[in-house]
Amino acid sequence: MQYQSKQYPTVHGILPALILLLTILVPQTGAARPDCLKLVFNRYCLGGDIDNMAQQMPPAMRQDQGERIALIYHEGLERDYVLAWGGKIYKVVRIYRTASQLRYEELYRLLRNKYGEGADQSSFPSTAHTPGRKQIAIRRGEGYAAHVWPLSQGWHPKLSWTRELGLALAYVADALDQEQAKTSNSGY
Repeated sequence: MQYQSKQYPTVHGILPALILLLTILVPQTGAARPDCLKLVFNRYCLGGDIDNMAQQMPPAMRQDQGERIALIYHEGLERDYVLAWGGKIYKVVRIYRTASQLRYEELYRLLRNKYGEGADQSSFPSTAHTPGRKQIAIRRGEGYAAHVWPLSQGWHPKLSWTRELGLALAYVADALDQEQAKTSNSGY
């Protein structure tokens, strides 16, 4: 009986295979979305590429107007508007079908608990002191409720209730929003 020596793989043979396996299995958290300022509603990447998102999640409707793109998604009774300029998502707005003082206060409490007090930017006629009078003023178009949370992360949330839009929660990428606003105002 003759003794045969077994051939064990060398470090040089295992190392490249191990590296390849690790790059496949380990999620790339830092490099996966470097341009994502905030993941909004666990779906939309504020600051991300609009075309990539439209391919991954086809919208119910798409509107193109030059550099501006709007993707519209239905989320149950609500609608999400994903707005982009220059290929980058600068705003995500959720419009709530039910607009009421109770729903506004519920969303406000959730946002206040998460982001702090924020700034009240509401505007009502001098006669609208009670919640009922404020609701009437909004429905008539004589006033609006708005609360903004200026943050230092490069984006901010805004809760608003107007006659035109109804009850809306928006997440805005500050620098991209300012950039697109400049082009709107300059006529280009």
